[in-house]
Amino acid sequence: MTATWIAVLATAAGCYVLKLAGLTVPQRILAGPRVRRFAELVPVALLAALSAVQAATNGQAFDVDPARLAGLGAAVVALALRAPFLVVIVTAAATAAALRAAGVS
Repeated sequence: MTATWIAVLATAAGCYVLKLAGLTVPQRILAGPRVRRFAELVPVALLAALSAVQAATNGQAFDVDPARLAGLGAAVVALALRAPFLVVIVTAAATAAALRAAGVS
């Protein structure tokens, strides 16, 4: 078995144990306001971090791509205007594509 498969199996086991731990936590602990607030904010923070990394990197290097950053900015504006999710995605993609077609890269 290669190291890659060992890592995949270890990650799968870790995910299963984490999910199981979440299901076995007593309700009184989950009902606390600090835990609830944490559970509400962590997905937002993780998605923001993922978006920032994907927008400003290329592989292992920091790479500022103006078209990609403009698409991200257009998505933020669409979200601020409370546009539906599909409209946000299309707006971001169209902005990046238009800038790339105009020669901005």
